[in-house]
Amino acid sequence: MRDIVEFASFLTLRRELFARSMVSLMNAPKVIGEVRYLDRSAVEQECADYRRILAAQSGAFVESFMSAASPGIVAAAMLNEHYPSYDEYVFALADALRVEYEYIVSQGFVLQLDCPDLAMERHTSFAERPLVDFLRFIDTNVAAINRALAGISPDRVRLHVCWGNYEAPHHHDVPLDDILAHLYPARVGALVLSMANPRHAHEHRCVARLPLPKDWVLVVGAIDTTTNYVEHPEVVADRIELAARAVGDPHRVLAGTDCGFDTAAGLGEVAEEVVWEKLRALRAGADLATQRLF
Repeated sequence: MRDIVEFASFLTLRRELFARSMVSLMNAPKVIGEVRYLDRSAVEQECADYRRILAAQSGAFVESFMSAASPGIVAAAMLNEHYPSYDEYVFALADALRVEYEYIVSQGFVLQLDCPDLAMERHTSFAERPLVDFLRFIDTNVAAINRALAGISPDRVRLHVCWGNYEAPHHHDVPLDDILAHLYPARVGALVLSMANPRHAHEHRCVARLPLPKDWVLVVGAIDTTTNYVEHPEVVADRIELAARAVGDPHRVLAGTDCGFDTAAGLGEVAEEVVWEKLRALRAGADLATQRLF
């Protein structure tokens, strides 16, 4: 991550954090043979566990989603030593991952594809390459997503694009203006964007300049998942209202989080009790925004 390695003092401050990271991306598995989806039992168990948790709640949720890795982020994290080209590799991943995607949707959940490859890879594997190369990479990965989603209705899928769920400078993040049009060919019904953190809070203006496809919903990140600051509900409401004005229709806006909590496998953590407090602030801010917008 170019924004991390550029600052020796930042690495010094975070040395202990990196040392206890649960996953080493420097030693990820690599592909040495044909990619196939061999066993669906893990996703079946996860869906069953989630349904049991939902059933135990006192009130029903309007809608629930489950996340899954995109073909492009798998290809970015796990290097290819089998397929003749990147395109063949990422499309093989798409064919395999289709099994997981279709099962999640068949269980009644909205499928959220987590796609940090569509933004974060600009300051990682494409850091020293021209922007046009990265945009071609996005186009290929979106085509792979569409291949995997061919049998799923777009309104059952949301696309989560982010710049990496970790607390760091992020000053090399690719601007949303550069990539937004390349996301719109995706066969999905919603776009999930980080819009609460200090680097991307202004990018509701990008959505206003380049409107969403007419059937899409914007899930606006209204709380930051990398800091233990608890947002004031008024701040959350302001973020939702700015997004609603950018989209032009508050019915097409949902309040969400920038990313998941602690999904960067140790690169910055929010304390569990604080997570719940931040989620309460999200709900309170969404209530305020709803009163004002409707």
